[in-house]
Amino acid sequence: MAETDIAKRASFDIIRYAQAWEDADILVAALRPKAGDTVVSIASAGDNAFALLAEGAERVIAVDLNPVQLACVRVRVAMYTTHTHEEFLELMGSRPSGRRAHLLEQVAAHLSPEDQAFWAALKDEVVKHGVGGVGKFERYFRIFRQWVLPFIHNSATIESLLRPRDAAARLAFYDKSWNIWGWRMMVRVFFSRFVMGRLGRDPAFFDHVEGGPSAQVARLTRKALVEQDPSVNPYLHWILTGEHGEALPRALAAERHEIIRERIDRLDVRLCTVETLAEEGVKADAFNLSDIFEYMSPEAHEKAYGTILAASRPGARIAYWNMMAPRRVPASMASRVTTNAELEAKLKPLDKAFFYSDFVVEEVT
Repeated sequence: MAETDIAKRASFDIIRYAQAWEDADILVAALRPKAGDTVVSIASAGDNAFALLAEGAERVIAVDLNPVQLACVRVRVAMYTTHTHEEFLELMGSRPSGRRAHLLEQVAAHLSPEDQAFWAALKDEVVKHGVGGVGKFERYFRIFRQWVLPFIHNSATIESLLRPRDAAARLAFYDKSWNIWGWRMMVRVFFSRFVMGRLGRDPAFFDHVEGGPSAQVARLTRKALVEQDPSVNPYLHWILTGEHGEALPRALAAERHEIIRERIDRLDVRLCTVETLAEEGVKADAFNLSDIFEYMSPEAHEKAYGTILAASRPGARIAYWNMMAPRRVPASMASRVTTNAELEAKLKPLDKAFFYSDFVVEEVT
């Protein structure tokens, strides 16, 4: 495994994200994968790699520095192979279930001995919260949902927030019922850099940002609750209820379950960095880079971007998010890359993963 800037500072021995927290709908629209394409995707928990696989790419290479995150990808491979769509959602935690222990045992038969032992150790947590609920980031939201939110909003208010409304009604509800003094104070504290670093993200992920995330969370939460429709936002549903309900992420939608199952052998899971692939001669047509540049110094960002270009075919599409650290193609490589500003402007208002400040779409010229 190649050493990188963040690998030297962050801990990679726990599930940090048990599900993907980037909107696959705008990712697919940005990368436009097609038959014959090789797509490279940061693995995280695998959901967005599966969403890209469903679009018809010839090959999707899911890479991650964290071997534990790849265990999340491999268990999903077994889940797609073994379970019906409804069973998949129950084991994931998207829907209530009283049989997760049994479903996990069925999946284990398709895992390596190492992965079997890994998931057996997490069995109790999976039974309670689902495969998609056992990461550090998900525990952070669970603390928020169980121990913080009830002091501000009761269950009736939360249920009301998630009902379909038109934009005018959403604004009225937000101003009158949601954005009360307690909510504003809570956002300042619970989504501060200190609390998020201790309970949510690794503190090292904030090394190259200035200020704290609370003001940004407040601004972007208003976007998610007023400008967008909360009733169809899977990320918001999970944060507030601990389930997806009917608001499913792209890879978990019923119409893609069989497609992913049939194409599962086109997924290549790698313990490495995106940059490492260039050294192996990989040439890709599209890159889902998640928010990896967020964690890098400007110097590390420039180096990483150069190796990504080395692994790119002409016309390759590159998509990634920024949360607090502004990152785009380095100036030294700007002549080799075009920013698709028109597509960015179209997609950013649609981003249901509302805590990101920017979504970048670039193309290799």
